[in-house]
Amino acid sequence: MRQVNFVVIFVICLALVLFGIENTDTATIHIVRGIDIEAPLCIELMVSLGVGAVLAWVFSVWVQLQGYFNVNPQVQQRELRIQQLEEDVERYRVELEDLQPMLPGAAKDAGTGEAVA
Repeated sequence: MRQVNFVVIFVICLALVLFGIENTDTATIHIVRGIDIEAPLCIELMVSLGVGAVLAWVFSVWVQLQGYFNVNPQVQQRELRIQQLEEDVERYRVELEDLQPMLPGAAKDAGTGEAVA
């Protein structure tokens, strides 16, 4: 999957470089009234892509932080129930091992190691 990502990023960067080479004319950006920026179109494109990449990264970090702090109560309940069931299984296993010598036929077959059906 990393190779596919690399190829996609490479193709996009190559297309942007070719676009930038062809579009060196100056363009004016009107930010607010009275503030205008005039720069080559390729530079404006690179700056806007950089701002977009930073915003995408910030959003990704924000979503990950929300995932760390947003713990689903249903998952917590299931984990607690699993832990209780594992403790029950262990307790039943110990009880079964304690009761096994008392089972009928266990004393006769204890030396042979064979089970009687």
